[in-house]
Amino acid sequence: MSGIILVRDIMAKNVKTVRTDDSVHDAVVKMNKFDVGSVIVMNGNRPVGIITSKNILSRVVEPRLDAGIVRAREIMSSPVITIEPDSSVEDAAKLMAKKRIKKLAVMDKEKLLGVLSTSDIVRANPKQLGILQELLKIS
Repeated sequence: MSGIILVRDIMAKNVKTVRTDDSVHDAVVKMNKFDVGSVIVMNGNRPVGIITSKNILSRVVEPRLDAGIVRAREIMSSPVITIEPDSSVEDAAKLMAKKRIKKLAVMDKEKLLGVLSTSDIVRANPKQLGILQELLKIS
């Protein structure tokens, strides 16, 4: 397995989350505080969605909704697309391209371990930048 980079080796481990009933404003405050582009939406201990900056722009800002009133569950992308920590980064990139997404929740059975983004992939292996760009062109 020499030379294969695994998801667990490059994923962000300090995952930021919000609850389904939290406001979008709460999500934005958390995203800004921790300088992240997304938060995972949790129902108890189970991830049920993801909110990205794009979700907020297209589903709250553009229609001029009140971020203090709109709930996370109303704008999240769901279901959360997941990958296992022992998957290869190449498999993760292919899944991202197929699903037209830029972030994957990393799950070990029922436990959320981290988040993998296209930026993580590029940082870990700049040689894969060209491959990733080609894969993401379809999105």
